[in-house]
Amino acid sequence: MQFNLVDCFFSSTETATATLPERDQIDEKYKWNLKDIYESDEHWENDYKWIEEHLNKYTNYRGKLTESADKILECLKLDEKIGIKLERLSLYAMLSKDSDMRISKYHAMDDRVKNLYAKVLSESSFIRPEILSLDESVLQKWLNENNKLRIYKQFFDDIFRSKPHTLDSDKESILALSSEIAQVPYNTYSIFTNADMKFPFVKDDEGKEIQMSHGRYYAAMYSKDREYRKRAFKAYLTPYKEYVNSLNSLFAGNLKSNIFYAKVRKYNSAREASLSKNNIPISVYDNLVDTVNKNFAPMHRWANLKKELLQVDKLHPYDIYVTLFDQKYERKYSYNEAVEIVINSLEVMGDEYIASLKKAFSERWIDVYETAGKRSGAYSSGTTYGVHPYVMLNWTDLLNDVFTLAHEMGHNMHSYYTGIAQPYIYANYSIFLAEVASTFNEALLLEYLIKNSSSKEEKLHLLERYLNNITSTFIRQIMFAEFEKTVYEKIEQGEAFTPEQLCEIYGSLFQKYWGDSMFVDEEESFTWARVPHFYYNFYVFQYATGMAASETLAHKVKSEGKPAVDRYIDFLKSGSSDYPINVLKKAGVDMNSPEPILAISKKMNSILDELVNLL
Repeated sequence: MQFNLVDCFFSSTETATATLPERDQIDEKYKWNLKDIYESDEHWENDYKWIEEHLNKYTNYRGKLTESADKILECLKLDEKIGIKLERLSLYAMLSKDSDMRISKYHAMDDRVKNLYAKVLSESSFIRPEILSLDESVLQKWLNENNKLRIYKQFFDDIFRSKPHTLDSDKESILALSSEIAQVPYNTYSIFTNADMKFPFVKDDEGKEIQMSHGRYYAAMYSKDREYRKRAFKAYLTPYKEYVNSLNSLFAGNLKSNIFYAKVRKYNSAREASLSKNNIPISVYDNLVDTVNKNFAPMHRWANLKKELLQVDKLHPYDIYVTLFDQKYERKYSYNEAVEIVINSLEVMGDEYIASLKKAFSERWIDVYETAGKRSGAYSSGTTYGVHPYVMLNWTDLLNDVFTLAHEMGHNMHSYYTGIAQPYIYANYSIFLAEVASTFNEALLLEYLIKNSSSKEEKLHLLERYLNNITSTFIRQIMFAEFEKTVYEKIEQGEAFTPEQLCEIYGSLFQKYWGDSMFVDEEESFTWARVPHFYYNFYVFQYATGMAASETLAHKVKSEGKPAVDRYIDFLKSGSSDYPINVLKKAGVDMNSPEPILAISKKMNSILDELVNLL
C-alpha cells in the first residue's frame, strides 16, 4: 500500500487580529469546496465502513504472492482501492478540522482515520516482505507476460533496491517496535523547547518589558533598533546556553539512534541510509557543499555591503535580517489583486499551465481568509488520487501573502499534474522534489515584481528580498548540511562530543559562510542546539537543492521558451514514476553537476550588481 498522510508545506506565520470573522461570514468563493471530496459527512462514513469491511480481504493473499502474477496483481489492486479511499478520508477530515479547530467532531474523524491507517498498515504488512522473497527472474518473467502488472515495474525496482538493507521478518519486527523509542530524543527536545523552556524578559524597541519567545525573537530580528535586536538575540539564546548539557545529550541520542539503524541495515553511514530512501547519491550532497565552499565570494560580498550600508564596524548575527533601507517599501495587496499578479508572473508558462491555475482559483480549491478557529499558517494538501489538491491561506494583505500564494500554488500545480498524469502507485513525489515547484513560482514572481516595480524604493526592497531568500533558503541550509555531515562523520569515527566542541564546529562554519565582515557572538555558536531540523536526519540540504533546481528551470523557461516549458510540465506530471534525481535530469537539471549551484552564485552576483547600481 502506498498511502502517506498528506504533506503540509508551511510558508507564512500566524497573525493576530482583534476580532476574527466567523466562517459563515466569508463569501463562499473564498472558501474551499469540500464537496469535491465528499458530498456530506455521511458519504465519508460510508467509505470508512467500506474499508473496515474489506480489511479482512488481505488474508486472501497472505503467503500467496509468490504463486502467480494474477495473485500479486489482485493484491496490489485491493491495496490501491483501500489506499485511495483512505487518502480521501484523511483529506476530508483534515481540511474539515483545519477549517474550524473548535469543532471536536472533525478532530475525532481525523483520529479515526489515523487509527484505521494503522490497521491497514498492519493487515498489509506482508506485501513488501513477500515481494522481496520472490526470485527476481520470476518477477521479470511475470512482468514480460502480464501487461497489467508491467505498470508496477518501477515500484518493484524500488522495493528490490532495498533488499540488501532489509532484514528477516523477526529482526524487522524488532526494529519496528524500537521506532517509538528512537523518537524519544526529538519528542523530548520538542516538548522541552516549546513548552518547558522559559525565556528571560527584555525591553523591546518601545521600552516595554516583554518575555522573549520563539515568535518574538523572529520579529525582533527585523527591528530597526539595533540595541533591541542585540538584547533579543542574547535573551533568546540564554536558555540554550543554560541547558546545553541536556540539549547535547538529546542531540547525541538522536544521532546515535540514526547511526544504529544505518549500521543494522548495513549502510556505510547514516547519511547514505537517509539519502537512500529516495535513491539520492551521496555525491549530490557532497557536490552541493563542496561547490558552495569554492564560491563564497557573492555571499561575502553581500555581507560586506550589509556592513557598509548599516554603517557598522562588524556585522553581528542579529544584523542578518533587518532591512538595509530607511524607507522600507510597504504596500497592501488584496487577494484578488494578488491572484492577478501571480497569474501575470507565470504567463511565460503558457496556456495549459495558466488554464490549470485559473481552474484552481475559480473552482474553490483555496481557503483564503483567517476566520475564528481556523488553523494558522499556509499549506498545500498534496496529491490525493482522484481529487484535486487544496491550498490553505490566512490572508493579511502583505507582500509575504503574495509570495505564499505563489509558493503554495506551485505545490498545488505539482500535485494536480501528478494526480492526473500518473496511476495511483506513482501519484506522489518525494520531499527532494517538493520544493522545486514552489520556489520556481516564487522566482518567477519576484522577477516579475522587480521588472514591474514602480519606484526605486520598491525595487530596492524586492532586490533585498531576493538576496535574503538566497541567504536563508540556500546558503544557510547548506551551512546546516555541512554541520550535519561533520558531526555525523565524527561520531561514526568513534569520537564523543562535548557541547564546547559542537559550539566550535557551528561557530567556525558560521564564520566561514559569512566571512570576515561578520563577528560571531558566543551566543550564535549555540544555534546548533535550537535548530529542530537537526533532528530530521539529513533533511535540510533538500531546501538548497530545490532552490538550485528551480532557479535553473526558471532560467531555462525564460531563455528557451516552449521546449523548456514542456519539459517542466512533464516534470510536474512525473510523480514517483522514476527516481527524483532522474526526474530532474529529464527536466534539464543535473544535481550531480556544480552548474545548478553555480547558477545561484551567478544570480546572487547579478542581483548585487543591480542593487549597487540603484544605490
